[in-house]
Amino acid sequence: MESLPLFHRLQGAKVLLLGEGEAAEAKARLVREAGGEPVAEVEPGVRLAFVALAEGAEEAAARLRAGGLLVNVADRPELCDFFVPAIVDRSPVVAAVGTGGASASLAKALKERLELFLPVGLGALANAIRQARPSVSAAHPEVADRRGFWARLLAPGGALDPLASVADPAEAISLALAGGYQPEDRFDTIQVGEGGAEALTLRELRLMAQADLVIQEPGVPAEVLALVRRDAARRVGEEVLEGDVGRVVLIRLG
Repeated sequence: MESLPLFHRLQGAKVLLLGEGEAAEAKARLVREAGGEPVAEVEPGVRLAFVALAEGAEEAAARLRAGGLLVNVADRPELCDFFVPAIVDRSPVVAAVGTGGASASLAKALKERLELFLPVGLGALANAIRQARPSVSAAHPEVADRRGFWARLLAPGGALDPLASVADPAEAISLALAGGYQPEDRFDTIQVGEGGAEALTLRELRLMAQADLVIQEPGVPAEVLALVRRDAARRVGEEVLEGDVGRVVLIRLG
């Protein structure tokens, strides 16, 4: 890695912002959305600084860095101690895409893909897990048991599969604690047309990411198969057999 990705708590914190104009306004909005307060002068407790100056940015960055602040300079990656990634906000779940200052456009394009792929209910799922942690810890005192419990529920096809739409995650956790959860058996078909992987819908991408078994017709493009869950079982064929259980996806050529 060229840089270490970190998540910095800003709730109630002051962040220095030097500059005016569109770039400065964008940074101010970002700070406020994260619960921070933009300030125009160095104050006690300030640890981060955004510099959006048309002139004198290098000198300002050096001065602030000498004072112990971490500095981000708009459009000058070589002067930055930290970078602002492209953000997918499913609070409290946050996905961030950074390129080390190489290309904001690339980060934005990847962020837009993730926006489509990550369900809007991820925040509710995370909150339900957070609220259930005391109950799960009481039911599974050993760390290894707790990890196994959550791993089973969050696995592809599990009751809390993060890429699926979970109607009531709190109820699903309660049911699992009571021993009443059973993995779902289901069968879906995906038709691959002339557009190949680029023409797949969001639903089809999620099905392939959740599949336990993929049955592929001969000739399905490699670019499509590359999108299938890595540890899913695979078979070349055209029909589902009696012993096929779990989430089974048949990929056909349209």
